Amino acid sequence: MSSSLITHITDSSFDADVLQSSTPVLLDFWAEWCGPCRQIAPTLEELAAAYQGKLAIKKINVDENRDVPAKFGIRGIPTLILFKDGQQVATKVGASNKAQLQAFIDGALS
Repeated sequence: MSSSLITHITDSSFDADVLQSSTPVLLDFWAEWCGPCRQIAPTLEELAAAYQGKLAIKKINVDENRDVPAKFGIRGIPTLILFKDGQQVATKVGASNKAQLQAFIDGALS
């Protein structure tokens, strides 16, 4: 589940990697054991390539990082939160297909 275009972040790197990013960030809250998380991983890699330069896709493992998921009230995974200029602008919970994810991203970025 690793791609050169998708960065894995931690609780300690969240502020620098997400809130202070000059590019909008789609943050994927996931875990190794989560089937739907693994299901959307290839789609997120495709989207990372398609939106390169316009959107950064990053992942945070909820089992290894507890503070950030707690801060955003993450109860189900996968949860995708789109941040723009350090602000949470959109949230999507659950697995989605590529068209649904593109619509979610495009709506949040416009």
